[in-house]
Amino acid sequence: MKTEKNFIIDMDGVLVHGRTIIPGADTFIDRLRSAKRKFVVLTNNPLYTPGDLSHRLKIVGLDIPRENIFTSAMATARFLDHQAPAGKAFVIGGSGLTSQLHEVGYIITDHDPEVVVLGETQSYDFEAITKAIRFVARGARFIATNPDASGPTENGIVPACGAMAALIERATGCAPFFVGKPNPLMMRTALNHLNVHSEETVMVGDRMETDIIGGIQAGMETVLVLSGLTTRDDIQRFPYRPSHVVNSVADIEV
Repeated sequence: MKTEKNFIIDMDGVLVHGRTIIPGADTFIDRLRSAKRKFVVLTNNPLYTPGDLSHRLKIVGLDIPRENIFTSAMATARFLDHQAPAGKAFVIGGSGLTSQLHEVGYIITDHDPEVVVLGETQSYDFEAITKAIRFVARGARFIATNPDASGPTENGIVPACGAMAALIERATGCAPFFVGKPNPLMMRTALNHLNVHSEETVMVGDRMETDIIGGIQAGMETVLVLSGLTTRDDIQRFPYRPSHVVNSVADIEV
């Protein structure tokens, strides 16, 4: 396929596998730059700041500046700033989430928070989860960065935000509002970040149930790459289809 559009690109399974670059991902990014295409790398992972992710990508051979990275933590902070500016939040998450909330003027506290914000950490704390449950049960709004139940590591899967959200929901009876993919809000916020229109933009991802459906619902052309979790046979299970299917980003002409 060849397109002259802008690009929103998923990260894991599309550009990298953990700490390993997917063959051709570096030349794909080079082609985008040479063609002067606007692009952003979009990730549901709220653990790291854009600067952290930029550094981690550079280590594996991908030169992507922080300005070209957009996370579910950034989308969550912008959502809260739009809905209820300068609020108070109890937060379970790493610096990738807390830094974004501070940036929009939120106070992070465990004293009468108006909202509980659940992200991801590398060590979930039982006491913090208990506090979150009690705050939600008392009426605090429940926001979660992303619905992913698990995430990949080099040693196997680990529980992610969606799994912990299910625990809090089961204990309180209150379902969270998930900001990240496949919520079209995440896509729209990324489009605004790029300052482009959906009709002029392509969503590239490896998951039908997050990347592709999110792109379709946001009105974008979609490209499914087979370098991640989805196989060509898997596509038939879904009631919607990507605009294009390619083996990897190496096959995308710009």
